[in-house]
Amino acid sequence: MNIHEYQAKSLLKKYGVAVPRGGVAFTPAEAVDVAKALALDLKEPVWVVKAQIHAGGRGKGGGVKVVKALESVEAEARRMIGMNLVTHQTGPAGQKVQKVYVEEGCDIKRELYLGLLIDRATSRVTVMASTEGGMEIEEVAASHPEKIMKVAIDPVTGLQPYHARQIAFGLGLKDKQVGKCVSFLQAMYAAFIDLDCSIVEINPLVVTGKDQVIALDAKMTFDDNALFRHTDIEEMRDESEEDPAEILAGKNGLNYVNLDGTIGCMVNGAGLAMATMDIVKLYGGSPANFLDVGGGATKERVTTAFKIILSDKNVQGIFVNIFGGIMRCDIIAEGIIAAAKEVQLHVPLVVRLEGTNVELGKKILAESGLPILSGDNLADGAEKIVKAVMKKAA
Repeated sequence: MNIHEYQAKSLLKKYGVAVPRGGVAFTPAEAVDVAKALALDLKEPVWVVKAQIHAGGRGKGGGVKVVKALESVEAEARRMIGMNLVTHQTGPAGQKVQKVYVEEGCDIKRELYLGLLIDRATSRVTVMASTEGGMEIEEVAASHPEKIMKVAIDPVTGLQPYHARQIAFGLGLKDKQVGKCVSFLQAMYAAFIDLDCSIVEINPLVVTGKDQVIALDAKMTFDDNALFRHTDIEEMRDESEEDPAEILAGKNGLNYVNLDGTIGCMVNGAGLAMATMDIVKLYGGSPANFLDVGGGATKERVTTAFKIILSDKNVQGIFVNIFGGIMRCDIIAEGIIAAAKEVQLHVPLVVRLEGTNVELGKKILAESGLPILSGDNLADGAEKIVKAVMKKAA
């Protein structure tokens, strides 16, 4: 689960991470009120107005502006709120801005990058840091991989001061900047562990003219499986920033990720889903989604899965690939038939069943009277759905 920048900063601040003062605003008038409150302690007021969406690259798309007058705060908030902000992460359709974050300006001396993530290669929380702050870390990895430092943290000891000093020295920090960085990273790590994060990213991490180390931007992503421990964080979820189909899937116990292909894939098990998408690609097709109905699929869940797949207008065919272990193939077959009738299926459907009660499942499908193609095996099913989609397109 992702949250907005202003929410991430409020959480990190509670752990002692240094962040600029600011406030969220849903209207231009509210943005002015926030700016006025911040200006009370500022000799020469400078504010930054930031569009709040779940995507990076906001500055390049006009979603981050530095201003020096209250009139400009109001004008920028008015321009941003309601706009469709397009960045490299939103795609051409962009994302509608519904709120802005107004914060005090910052005397930037240096811009750095600092991140914490789960490294699946080492099965450890890993610190990533770079002197190339303000750039996307993927760009840095591609153009200057030597400028990325990685330090894996042993879960038994946790992050130690020497880890933080290693990062600070690697970033070229000196004197009291080192101590500030150590405190910053320790607080950041504590938040990461306590809140069951999967990513905490500070980009840029800035060193100010007074040698303060501050999070100028913040991104936090949480492990969905641990949200039951953090109801306060789950309440921060902004469903307007998420794919409606993915939200519906989650509420029905389905794992769904929308892709950009034309063949909807319904499977049970993440490993089988990956194999199914790979073999669809092998035969010249392109997966429209990753949809895992899980081991305990019911008729209702299968019907919902069909509805979600067909809600994507790009879907021109569906490939159902089920291995019935815990779940019986005859139950899956009944669910497929019920779903096909209810959603008035209008695209080719290929079903490959294997496992418990497979013959009964195939018999139910064959006697349904519906135009369902049967796949003898994984390869046969993938080949048939790709050919059916190509034929329909022709």
